[in-house]
Amino acid sequence: MRVLGIIPARGGSKGVTRKNIKVLCGKPLLAFTVESSKQAKRLTRTILTTEDNEIAEVGRELGVDVPFLRPAELAKDDTPTFDVVLHAVNELESQGEFYDSVCLLQPTNPLRRAADIDGCIELLETSGADSVISVLPVPDTYNPKWVYWRNAKGEMALSTGEKSPVARRQDLPSAFHRDGSIYVTRRNVLYDYQNLYGEKVLGYELDPQRCVNIDTNEDWALAERMLNTGNALASTN
Repeated sequence: MRVLGIIPARGGSKGVTRKNIKVLCGKPLLAFTVESSKQAKRLTRTILTTEDNEIAEVGRELGVDVPFLRPAELAKDDTPTFDVVLHAVNELESQGEFYDSVCLLQPTNPLRRAADIDGCIELLETSGADSVISVLPVPDTYNPKWVYWRNAKGEMALSTGEKSPVARRQDLPSAFHRDGSIYVTRRNVLYDYQNLYGEKVLGYELDPQRCVNIDTNEDWALAERMLNTGNALASTN
């Protein structure tokens, strides 16, 4: 299976200014994702998509392909990630380059392992799923079976629509949330469903000790601590 790795890195990040090329523990944030993509065995090719010339140059220096610059209208605060992925696929296909699946690698998780990239791709290939996404377990306290919505009248209702919550923690079903590190999607799903998921979605569970999603300065500080103390482990393999 031919798999295209796509690293999206726009210049206008808001939570942490210019975060994609800001130096984290001695190297640009972008470098961590480029390195794990290079170490992954199942990626046929990986490209960087950006509208920013400086980010493109940093990417080239790190050794990742930058075959085009993304249009500025696809680098706004409200630009859907799906549109960025589809643009990249369309650009390459217009040049006669085709892939069976795409693997989205957002650079906001510097702790992502190459082995997990390969694991997600392997799961997609062997399962016949439309897509595979990396996930983390939801703490019991926030399990949907115990989470309530409040309506306009102030009345509480379980998020699942059930009448009463599960009584014992031991009886709660496992719940997960997407962590945003890895999305692997079949090429036909992009066009047939116009999203990254399709109908049959499988989750690939990650180690919470290796996960941090950088959106704020507090997240950045956490990533620094994890990398400096070794909690993220030294290897990305």
